Amino acid sequence: MQSKCKILPLKPVLFIFGGLPACGKTSVARELAGKIAVCHLRIDTLEQASLRTGAVAGGEEIAGKGYEIMCELAKDQLKNGLSVIADCVNPLELTRDWWRLAAAEVDCPAVEVEFICSSPALHRERAECRKSDIPGLALPDWEAIQSRHYEAWEMPHLILDTAVMSAAEAAEKIIDYTDSKVSGFIPREIHTEQKKHF
Repeated sequence: MQSKCKILPLKPVLFIFGGLPACGKTSVARELAGKIAVCHLRIDTLEQASLRTGAVAGGEEIAGKGYEIMCELAKDQLKNGLSVIADCVNPLELTRDWWRLAAAEVDCPAVEVEFICSSPALHRERAECRKSDIPGLALPDWEAIQSRHYEAWEMPHLILDTAVMSAAEAAEKIIDYTDSKVSGFIPREIHTEQKKHF
């Protein structure tokens, strides 16, 4: 049974998500947003809205601008004292550096989380069966996911294998990991009490 009350972190944190499409990033982000007070920023939503309104053209132009715009939105929320989930593929060390810089500019800690799916069969099934919840967004097929350029993560980070855990379990691991890395992120008594309800 899920608690109706969300944990309010004592300090804002930027959660930098990354991983190939169909690894479960958005599902975990929604679970995490259901457990703690956090702003969930999703690159697919931002980029598709930019394309639909004609704010930017397609292709590489939207890929770069989308990340830049989302970084600025994240900084605004962090300045307001609200933690932020940056939900995007983050395939390059360049884009990950943008997020790290955004956190540093507002003097907030960053927690980096990479999502993998160790079962190719399950990953493919997810890719082929999922449906877009964003109007007009064409999801990449399995071939496109396999061929996507994705650089190895260079900085220390949490790796979550969604082939062996549920979205709810992954979200709880993120909370535990963050609490171990960011001093005073969540009051211990509150975290311990809420964990009983998940």
